[in-house]
Amino acid sequence: MPHAVLFDLDRTLVDVQSFTDYAAALADVESLIGTWADVTTPETDWDAPTHRCMAVLVRLAGDPRWQEVSTTIEQHELAAVSSSVAMPGLAAALVRTTSIPRAVVTLLPPGAAQKTLDAHGVEIPMLIGRNPGHRPKPAPDQLIAAMEALGVDPGETVMIGDSSWDVEAASAAGCDFVGVGQTPFGRDVQTATDLPEALDLVGL
Repeated sequence: MPHAVLFDLDRTLVDVQSFTDYAAALADVESLIGTWADVTTPETDWDAPTHRCMAVLVRLAGDPRWQEVSTTIEQHELAAVSSSVAMPGLAAALVRTTSIPRAVVTLLPPGAAQKTLDAHGVEIPMLIGRNPGHRPKPAPDQLIAAMEALGVDPGETVMIGDSSWDVEAASAAGCDFVGVGQTPFGRDVQTATDLPEALDLVGL
């Protein structure tokens, strides 16, 4: 049984992605910085504009243009918050994890992520959104920062997320992982249809 839980946000706790116009965000990014060299990132079931918007943030990690690109994409993410919907079992999962350390670790930036959490009554004060100080998932930096802030070890922590980017980040950070939702994961990944089932799988 884990002693701490790291939750992804988008399509794990709340679906923002389905309501975000990442095609428009991508067009804005291309207008801002032109072309860029692609970087290899895990395959997902995200549509092409969504994947490319997230991939450019991976590609530009450590680049002075990163913040401006992130802010450009965030405008479209913020516009989607009012339409976002809670994922199945959210309220029950929050109640079941109240007594253990927990954090939200997300590719959304802190501003959009906090507005999303507030809109859905999610009271998890530890939030590690995308920021220039940490390489974004699928790198482990955000997860490591969350565990250090919570004072927990990777061996006693489980990450719950919806994508292969979460899988890779959890593996690199040394913590367990449970997939949630309809994403096709590999055979070695424990998967659940919703948040309460994910907690069942790890004994919470």
